[in-house]
Amino acid sequence: MPNITFSNPSYRDKTVYAVAGSHTENILSIAREHKIPINFECADGECGTCVIKVTSLSDKPRMGSFLTDKEKVVLKQTGKLTAEEVEKAEVGDQPPAWRLACQMIVRDEDMLIEYT
Repeated sequence: MPNITFSNPSYRDKTVYAVAGSHTENILSIAREHKIPINFECADGECGTCVIKVTSLSDKPRMGSFLTDKEKVVLKQTGKLTAEEVEKAEVGDQPPAWRLACQMIVRDEDMLIEYT
């Protein structure tokens, strides 16, 4: 079970346990379950308000994770991802630093989630 530490400049850091690979839980649903105030509007990957920065806290290399089509569009439109970073994620299995909390499924790695 990975540890996820949520961090925000106006909110004290909070670390929670999560179930890796559960397709019913994403970072946003975990945050909401633990009363962590990540902003969101649609919770469907279309608005981009739940953008997060993901940093691995594990000693092992970051695990790749699937970017949804909605997520690719929104993160490219907001300037958080370049076409090159999307290609690295899809072809090279190199996860990008920026994700949407409503779209990211937890992998088996400890991570820091930064949000505003």
